[in-house]
Amino acid sequence: MSVQIGNIDLGEFPLLLAPMEDVSDPPFRYVCKQHGADMMYTEFISSEGLIRDAAKSLKKLDIFEYERPIGIQIFGSDIEHMREASEISTKANPDLIDINYGCPVKNVACRGAGASLLQDIDKMVAMTKAVVEGTHLPVTVKTRLGWDDNTKNVEEVAMRLQDVGIKALTIHGRTRSQMYKGQADWSLISKIKKNPLIQIPIFGNGDIDSPEKAAAWRLEYGVDGMMIGRAAIGYPWIFREIKHYFATGEHLEKPTFAERIEACRTHLVKSIEWKGPKTGVFEMRRHYSNYFKGIENFKEYRAKLVTAGTFDELDDILNELERNPRFASPAPVMEV
Repeated sequence: MSVQIGNIDLGEFPLLLAPMEDVSDPPFRYVCKQHGADMMYTEFISSEGLIRDAAKSLKKLDIFEYERPIGIQIFGSDIEHMREASEISTKANPDLIDINYGCPVKNVACRGAGASLLQDIDKMVAMTKAVVEGTHLPVTVKTRLGWDDNTKNVEEVAMRLQDVGIKALTIHGRTRSQMYKGQADWSLISKIKKNPLIQIPIFGNGDIDSPEKAAAWRLEYGVDGMMIGRAAIGYPWIFREIKHYFATGEHLEKPTFAERIEACRTHLVKSIEWKGPKTGVFEMRRHYSNYFKGIENFKEYRAKLVTAGTFDELDDILNELERNPRFASPAPVMEV
C-alpha cells in the first residue's frame, strides 16, 4: 500500500533524505536522488531571512524538476512570520512545506525556534495552523521526542498537529537535550504509529546506517518510511542498498572506487553549476573525506583535493586517481 502525503504518492515504504544544514543543498540532493532517495528536503530556511529577502535564504529556495517530490523546510519563532514564510516558499513551487521543530543547536533552539517549540506546544500548534493556512500545499513536520527525558511530549504533538492539518510527521528518536548523542529510541515513534487515532504517515529518523538495521526496524517499529541523514553524507548509495536488501534480503555490492570518483565528480560539477566556480569549489571541500572514507593510503590525495582551487585542478586529481593502479581494483570500503 502506497504512502500518500496529500496527492504525493511515495510508494510502499519511502526513504527520505533528511534536511541537513550546509549539506543537503541541490548538488548533494542530486547525487542522493540518483541513488534512490524517494523524497528530499531543502536545508532549513529561516522565516526571518525569507521575509527580509536575505540572499542566503532566498538561494535555498532553489529547487529543480529532477528532485521531485521535494519539500521546502522552514523554521522560526514568530507565528505570523512563519505564515508569511510559507506563502513565500509556496511561490517557489515545491511539492510540500515542512516545518522544523527538531533542530537542537543553540542558535536555533535558544532563540525560540526549532526544537524550542517542544517547550510550548500551544505555540507550536498555533504556528503550524498559521503555516497550513498560508499555503495550498501539504504541510509536514519534523520534530523530536521532546525537550528532555522529563518532557517526552511527542504523542501530544502528533495528535494536536494532526488536528490542525499536517499531512505527515517525521520523528527523530532523540530529545533536544541529547543533541545527536546516545542511541535513538524508536519505541515512542512506534507507539505513535500504532495509535489508531493517528491517520497520517509517521516516518522514523535517527541512526539508520545499514540495510540490516533498516529492515529490522521497519519490521519492529512499523513506521511508514524512514528518513536518513548523516549516513548519506558521502555515501548516497545507502538508499539503493537498503532498497535492494528490502527486496531480496541480500546485500548489494559496495560501490567500487570508480563509482566513488564518479559520484564525487558529479557532486563537484553540480556544486559549481549552482554556486559558481569559486564558492562551488570551496564548499565542496567538506565532502571529499566522506566520499573516500575507509579507503586505504588516501591521505595524500585528500590533501590535494582540499587544497585545489579550480575545477580543472580537481578534475586532473580525480583522473589521476582513476589511473592509479593502487586504487584500480574495488577498494576496501567502510561499512556505513
